[in-house]
Amino acid sequence: MSYGKISILCAVFILAVTGTTITNSCTHQSYVLPANMRTGDPNICFERDVLPIFQSNCAKSGCHTAESHKGGYILDTYQDVVKKGIVPGNPAASKIWESISMKIFDVEVMPVGAPALSASELSVIREWIATGAIDSGACYTNLCDTNAFTYSGTIANIMQLHCTGCHNSASAAGGSLADYNDVMNAAVNGRMIGDISHLAGYNAMPSGGTILEECEITQIKKWVAAGAPDN
Repeated sequence: MSYGKISILCAVFILAVTGTTITNSCTHQSYVLPANMRTGDPNICFERDVLPIFQSNCAKSGCHTAESHKGGYILDTYQDVVKKGIVPGNPAASKIWESISMKIFDVEVMPVGAPALSASELSVIREWIATGAIDSGACYTNLCDTNAFTYSGTIANIMQLHCTGCHNSASAAGGSLADYNDVMNAAVNGRMIGDISHLAGYNAMPSGGTILEECEITQIKKWVAAGAPDN
């Protein structure tokens, strides 16, 4: 059985039985994974892997923040993300998934005016929904290594997850963080560490999001201290 959109209207059909017209109209509710089956994917942590994608790409000024709540969606906390547009266990019936992954009928592709989410970001969100869309809480313990701070292996991933939703072009406020040269320039001018550490006199980044984990900040500091190499 295939579960499609949130509601699928059955077509009205006519049966001629001894001259009687029988009309049948029914509405099927989309499948929702039972609560006791929402175990989640052990490799996906909502706070670490999913929420930053929404905060960086969707919960921006004029879009899906508590202040603007465009379309009635707020995508800055777990409670708000699952409140509307997420059907646990059923990505195909989740309007948020539909909006970020494809254009169907009058559904607008998200995020608007910014690059589409990467294949890896979409995969994480789809798997999170499919396994129950649970709040796995803070699950950073032993998953971050402060001695791992190469650009390709660590720094670029942090930028993509937390920053490039806003800083995706040179015309973006604060400039771009979309490639190595952009990130290196931001690092050597001295503002990046102050911004991500939320120091007084700096712009707290990610804007509107939670501060990076201490381990991630340490990784960036070590990379900058090493000369911000393209490694």
